[in-house]
Amino acid sequence: MTEKMPVDLWFDPSCPFAWITSRWLLEVEKVRPIEPRWRQMSLYFLNEEKDVPADYLERAAKAMGSVRVIAAAAAKHGEQVIGQLYTGIGTRLHNQGLSKEPERLREVIEGALADAGLDTGLADAMRSEEYDATIRASHDEGIGLVGQEVGTPIIRVGSNAFFGPVITKVIRGEEAGRLWDGVLAVTSFDDFFELKRTRTKRPTFE
Repeated sequence: MTEKMPVDLWFDPSCPFAWITSRWLLEVEKVRPIEPRWRQMSLYFLNEEKDVPADYLERAAKAMGSVRVIAAAAAKHGEQVIGQLYTGIGTRLHNQGLSKEPERLREVIEGALADAGLDTGLADAMRSEEYDATIRASHDEGIGLVGQEVGTPIIRVGSNAFFGPVITKVIRGEEAGRLWDGVLAVTSFDDFFELKRTRTKRPTFE
């Protein structure tokens, strides 16, 4: 049996591009011997000291609710619950379009907790700073691998770490594996830093 390669992905549940990349990574798992592992970061922590629009920072601060609840659940039940909670939250926020209704975030979180068989009372952590130090430590670990000029998602494979890939739909099947092979190939070079083109498509979540 082929030993699976651990692959760490840092995410903020509110980020649509991290969501698509995470779903792609699950597709890669079906065709390549990898084991996704979920790590937390925060777009609020990333941008709190930066010159960004106030309304963006306000949205990122509100989105901390889901980050905090995941951290609280992981502290109580272990890191194995992170992936399932991310799936429950992300499906509601992105696939079901509830990211456009921030006032329903507690409803989103409680639904994800229920899906995971966890106490919906953990949603109280969305307004608590109790786990912020843990979240920040995870965030700083991820950002420390790639630098401050990037966002989420961040992926680490062994000693190789990078931002992205940024894709606008979930690549599936062997195509997911082909993209994975290519991403690993280019990012494995110490002197490779960037490929980029202007996005002309909005993210889709099918």
